[in-house]
Amino acid sequence: MAMGSYSSDDGADDAMMSEINMTPLVDVMLVLLIIFIVTLPVLNHSVKLDLPQASSQPEDTRPAKIDVSIQADGTVFWDKQPVDETALKARLAQAAEAQPQPELHLFADKNVRYESVARVLSDAQTAGITKLGFVTAPDTK
Repeated sequence: MAMGSYSSDDGADDAMMSEINMTPLVDVMLVLLIIFIVTLPVLNHSVKLDLPQASSQPEDTRPAKIDVSIQADGTVFWDKQPVDETALKARLAQAAEAQPQPELHLFADKNVRYESVARVLSDAQTAGITKLGFVTAPDTK
């Protein structure tokens, strides 16, 4: 008989069992599952909160828009009403003070002199208008 051998001389197979007995493991897991099922409702703590109520209506937060048009002869229109240079400066200053500041949409005829457009832009910058957009018409073919 050699040392460290697991076989005996009588021919019986005394080799070590290499499989894990799963029955005790399953039993323990089932007991733990039952413990958690029983104790979980006891551990359910609740905190009373007064949550705010929200309306489902969307809030329109877009600022107003003002249309400023310049015709080919240099006439300036404020929302389709003709205005002179002093009235334009006063309205621009009033619009710059409004909260939220309205958007200024500038419509200029394609034949208007650049001087007229530059004067309106300068007046808007002096008044403190920060939201200004140029509106163009698409090319019709």
